[in-house]
Amino acid sequence: MTRRNQTVISQFLLLGLPIPPEHQQLYYALLLSMYLTTVLGNLIIIILILLDSHLHTPMYLFLSNLSFADLCFSSVTMPKLLQNMQSKVPSIPYAGCLAQIYFFLYFGDLGNFLLVAMAYDRYVAICFPLHYMSIMSPRLCVSLVLLSWVLTTFHAMLHTLLMARLSFCEDNVIPHYFCDMSTLLKVACSDTHDNELAIFILGGPIVVLPFLLIIVSYARIVSSIFKFPSFQGIRKAFSTCGSHLSVVSLFYGTVIGLYLCPSANNTYVKETIMSLMYTMVTPMLNPFIYSLSNRDIKDALEKIMCKRQIPFFL
Repeated sequence: MTRRNQTVISQFLLLGLPIPPEHQQLYYALLLSMYLTTVLGNLIIIILILLDSHLHTPMYLFLSNLSFADLCFSSVTMPKLLQNMQSKVPSIPYAGCLAQIYFFLYFGDLGNFLLVAMAYDRYVAICFPLHYMSIMSPRLCVSLVLLSWVLTTFHAMLHTLLMARLSFCEDNVIPHYFCDMSTLLKVACSDTHDNELAIFILGGPIVVLPFLLIIVSYARIVSSIFKFPSFQGIRKAFSTCGSHLSVVSLFYGTVIGLYLCPSANNTYVKETIMSLMYTMVTPMLNPFIYSLSNRDIKDALEKIMCKRQIPFFL
């Protein structure tokens, strides 16, 4: 490719969602409500964990960080999508596109590592209940959280710098609703070998390995469940593991399908729907799956509500 066919791109045009114009406002209202639910649900979890000292435990330390990661992960793409749905020219600046890639990878990877930490926490709690406090020490928990934040920084920065090296032709249309890394590679003019190699090499330890660790943790949990003498205990544990695994499978299934095992038959519509699953649906469901159905969270919410009502009635 000659330099003559390349140009300096100042912005990209995003095709957005494949929605008929007559349904645009309906989908806008639906996506806005989903985004607000995501923000509100995750904020409630974070605030409750901060305010209630009974929730200052390893599981809720990981959970508060996961809620923050989910809130930010959804906020990387959804506000821009909603803005572009109301705009006649759905565009994003070149610098904004690179920033979106960085934070998309950053908070996506952070949630990924935190899911592993939470699975390990549940594994220790169920399989080694008598040694839980000694194994899940404050030092180990804080180290796991800090390690998650640090590792995601390097991974997101590497891919962003590799993307910044690419050149783009005059056709600056991105067939997506955000600056998706794999979609940008398809419209790049320069050689993308280094980018594809980085995705392939780092995809294992960043995505596949955490997914396998989560599956192994829950497999050990399930095998340990059958040692419970109580049918109620077995039912509760299966219910918890099932709901957690459903969200984990939804997140990892779409991510692996899109980035690590892409199909030649994937269409623009299919890829967009799969992207919505892990950028919008999973962050919205996590507060309900992990927290709002939890007895400790409900008790904390009731206590906070009661404290706010007492001065009013006095």
